[in-house]
Amino acid sequence: MPIRLGLAANRIHHQTEDAALFGWLRACESGIRELQLGLHAVGRTFDAIQAAGMLASYRGLRRYPYGREGGLMKLVAEVVGVEGDERTIDGAIYLTDPVDPSSIFPEAVALKRQCVIHGKPFLSTVASARDWIEMERIHAGLPRDAGAQRFHDYAQQTLALIAHDALKPTMLDFAARNFELLSRFGRRVGTGTTGQRLNEMAWSRGWPEDRPWVDRYNSGPLGGDAQIADLVLERRCQRVIFFEDPHVARQHEADIQLLERAVTTVTHDTVCTTSPAVAQRWCDAALMRR
Repeated sequence: MPIRLGLAANRIHHQTEDAALFGWLRACESGIRELQLGLHAVGRTFDAIQAAGMLASYRGLRRYPYGREGGLMKLVAEVVGVEGDERTIDGAIYLTDPVDPSSIFPEAVALKRQCVIHGKPFLSTVASARDWIEMERIHAGLPRDAGAQRFHDYAQQTLALIAHDALKPTMLDFAARNFELLSRFGRRVGTGTTGQRLNEMAWSRGWPEDRPWVDRYNSGPLGGDAQIADLVLERRCQRVIFFEDPHVARQHEADIQLLERAVTTVTHDTVCTTSPAVAQRWCDAALMRR
């Protein structure tokens, strides 16, 4: 069964010919067609694609109501699963403008939260959406796309590894399982306790004890998320793997949102993954892509 994703983009991302939505489609239209990807697009996003003449005659593109008429709310329900044919989607692309008030409406926040809860991709940047298409192409047995190579030049990249308290064991297991791949990155950064535990894991696996495997920043509550956000904004961190716990209220919620906003500010440059299942699927594809 073809994969189905929700699709929405804030206004700035489809206002002009060089806007983010169209850049993503130009880079990935062939991959979308190869995968026969279903796209459930909220009204204004659908209209912009049609007006630009993109995805012409593509039957996988479906129009949903405008956001003000409940289009994004319907996508949230479909992430969870709704009775009826083709009413369950496998994740969502929501190209987010961090200064657009609608990006923090309840339905926008709920879309991400339900994707995280159900282990489905939530792709808020062009880089994330491009990287995801390439990941699925590799899993489908298709030849690698040379245009996506920049997402795989790990030696030139910095990877951030962050996990909330309840998911720190999951992050440790993930990093241990994929240690060889993650060690290819030119630099790894993390916050507080997560960074320390990752270093201890790496040293136990033979990483030189006089070198940290992860460069540690402050803990989340003491501003570590903000420190990593600065790396992202300076385009010195190209991939963020952030295992979030959506069930627990966090005192430093503003710092977490700051990091999320930083990622979407540099939409073409940073890939962000918030689900352990999606992160593992990416690792598997990265090994297959070599």
